[in-house]
Amino acid sequence: MSLPRTTEHLIREHTKFRVGRLVYASVSPDEERLGFGFPKEARTALVASDPDKFMMPLPADERYQWVRARLAALDPDELRELLIDAWQMVMPKTIAARWLDSQGLSR
Repeated sequence: MSLPRTTEHLIREHTKFRVGRLVYASVSPDEERLGFGFPKEARTALVASDPDKFMMPLPADERYQWVRARLAALDPDELRELLIDAWQMVMPKTIAARWLDSQGLSR
C-alpha cells in the first residue's frame, strides 16, 4: 500500500493493513472478502444500498466501525476510495489532509 504509515501483516491467515496498532482493512484468506473501517452509523445504509456487494461485519466485529465487501463486486476506483476513507479513520487529520492534497484528492 502506498498510503502513509501503512504496514501489512498476516494475522490468522488474514492480510491486515494497519497504521500503528489500528487496522483499517483486512482481506480474507481466500481473498474473496474485504473488511474495512466504516462509520457504524452509516453501515446499515451502505449494506442496504447494495447487499450483493456489502455485508454487515461478523458478530464479533459489530462493536467496531467496520463493514465487509465482496472483493469481486468492487471496481478498482471504488476499492481505492473505500480504502482511502478507511485509512483516514485511523490517521491524524492533518497528515491525511496533507497526503490527500499531494495526490490531488479533496475530501
